[in-house]
Amino acid sequence: MKDWQGKTVLVVGAARQGLSATRFLATHGSAVILNDARPEDLFLEHINSLQDLPINFVFGSHPLSLLDQVDGICVSGGVPLSIPLIKTAVEKGFPLFNDAQLFMDRVQAKVIGITGSAGKTTTTTLIGEIAKTAVSIDQNVWVGGNIGNPLINHINEIKQNDLVVMELSSFQLELMHASPEIALVLNITPNHLDRHGTMKAYIEAKARILQFQAESDIAILNRDDAGSYGLAARVVGDLFTFGKEQPGEGEKGTFLNNGQIIYTDGKRNNLILSAEEVQLPGQHNTMNALAAAAAGIAAGFAPDSIRQGIQSVSGIPHRLELIGEINGVRWINDSIATAPERVIAALDSIPGKIVLLLGGRDKDLPWSDLAAVLHNRKPKVVLFGEAGSLVREALYKFENDQPSYPIHEVSAFSEAVHKAGEIAQPGEQVLLSPGGTSYDEFTDFEERGELFRKLVEEMA
Repeated sequence: MKDWQGKTVLVVGAARQGLSATRFLATHGSAVILNDARPEDLFLEHINSLQDLPINFVFGSHPLSLLDQVDGICVSGGVPLSIPLIKTAVEKGFPLFNDAQLFMDRVQAKVIGITGSAGKTTTTTLIGEIAKTAVSIDQNVWVGGNIGNPLINHINEIKQNDLVVMELSSFQLELMHASPEIALVLNITPNHLDRHGTMKAYIEAKARILQFQAESDIAILNRDDAGSYGLAARVVGDLFTFGKEQPGEGEKGTFLNNGQIIYTDGKRNNLILSAEEVQLPGQHNTMNALAAAAAGIAAGFAPDSIRQGIQSVSGIPHRLELIGEINGVRWINDSIATAPERVIAALDSIPGKIVLLLGGRDKDLPWSDLAAVLHNRKPKVVLFGEAGSLVREALYKFENDQPSYPIHEVSAFSEAVHKAGEIAQPGEQVLLSPGGTSYDEFTDFEERGELFRKLVEEMA
């Protein structure tokens, strides 16, 4: 564990993770420089809340001169490692870390870590609810990481016999040198290539969730996903799996059998719950429930607790979340869908006529599969943000420049929401499922989803 007490730390990125790391370091004996390339006036509220701590603020750019003053660098998740400041720091041998590593260095409780290209937040929520149902009265369950509040905010409150359920992104994992005792890899499909550059680099970032496990730890992989299951050779501890079909003889895992979610210990099968009892819509959520059930078994929870926990989750904020209905139009918030494949999963889950909001910032992912789905589904499409023109080009190319469904393009996100309100008719559903990240206008998908909620409520 690196002790930063008495050291000067540069925190790069003043979003949620960076702010939490800044507060923790500054209250635990570090002198902190908080740096963000965005203008200072965007952060006045945060500056005021931190003004009593030993923190210097540098906004508007990433000057290389900052490296003359520091001992280490804490990188917020949204900051690319390719910016000149970070590249120079690496060349000079500065240690890099993040809020997640700070947490893992200090936490004494058992950690269940979840990563994957899709479904992380849903599965983390499911496992969190399972754990809350299963733990004893003297235990607390802490759910966080890439979801909700960074867990470093609560490190002083977490007891040794508590349980932590931690969502981990590839951005966090690529700087980490610690693994959770139970590590779940949901899937690995093309994602964040704008950040990682190649699929190989992206896979290596995800694989770090397993890299530092001990022989006493447990890895959980997806038998139906080549990216996840392809990491089996890297497992050093016990291996659990999940998937639609029953695992091989002697293997531990969950599977579907006649609409039932079953766990096998390699010898005997045990019923967990019916797939119909999963409250979240879509086949992808059945897979998330299979994964959560496997994690529950790996953690030693009883089948009844796993069933109750899964049953209790009927919705996830920003994931196919029904905001409300206005004049016969339903408004659905799926802001967390930051890849085209997640838009396809959302469309598969929602029948009927759709007004689809697409855009944000592109992640260098192909849009052709989504274009094929839209050709058959024929929604009304509203494009917005940095990726708007790129997505329009992909859709028009698939349609041979003669789209068979209406495509509108605006600039800002708020314009897109209002445009959707203009063109939506009673009986239709407005679906915010962008397929791109939020970083062109927002700090994260949650901020984008909250603005969507606010704009819809104002319409009502």
